[in-house]
Amino acid sequence: MAVSTPSLTRPAGLWRGMAIALGGALLITLAAKIQIPFWPVPMTLHTLAVFFLAAALGPRLGFAAMASYLAAGAMGLPVFSNAPDRGIGLAYLAGPTGGYLAGYLLGAGLTGWLAQGRGLIGRFLATLAGLAVVYALGLIWLAAFVPASGLLAAGFTPFILGDLVKLALASGLVTGLAQLKGRAQ
Repeated sequence: MAVSTPSLTRPAGLWRGMAIALGGALLITLAAKIQIPFWPVPMTLHTLAVFFLAAALGPRLGFAAMASYLAAGAMGLPVFSNAPDRGIGLAYLAGPTGGYLAGYLLGAGLTGWLAQGRGLIGRFLATLAGLAVVYALGLIWLAAFVPASGLLAAGFTPFILGDLVKLALASGLVTGLAQLKGRAQ
């Protein structure tokens, strides 16, 4: 009679999940630091990393990776774009981009949930839904810093084209990885 030891697998799964979330937070950090010349403003790869991870890892681990990233930033680690030049820690989170960062957290969970079991188009639509959450929370928060007449010009228009390109890349990467995984099995 075989004896099952579920208590041994649970901690291993927990450690594995924590390692994946921390690795995801590191990827998001690296992506936030990369600046690519783009019109009308330079872009980072932050959006690409967040939505790639969400679609690839699912709702729990995608959310956990983003939560780990935000926790590291809240503790004062210079993980955010333009940090430490524009501040660190809670001061950065309370600044003009704080709503976008909160939106990434919720958007990652939503994207991970919607992208499960979907193909390329479904994944793209899932990332688009997540991005809508990011922009909604980001613009609501940004309204405390920018007059309503300039809100879209400051927090939407310069970024949407680049973000759509990054969503397409994220969706394509996840789909390609899923196909490679399917072939390997």
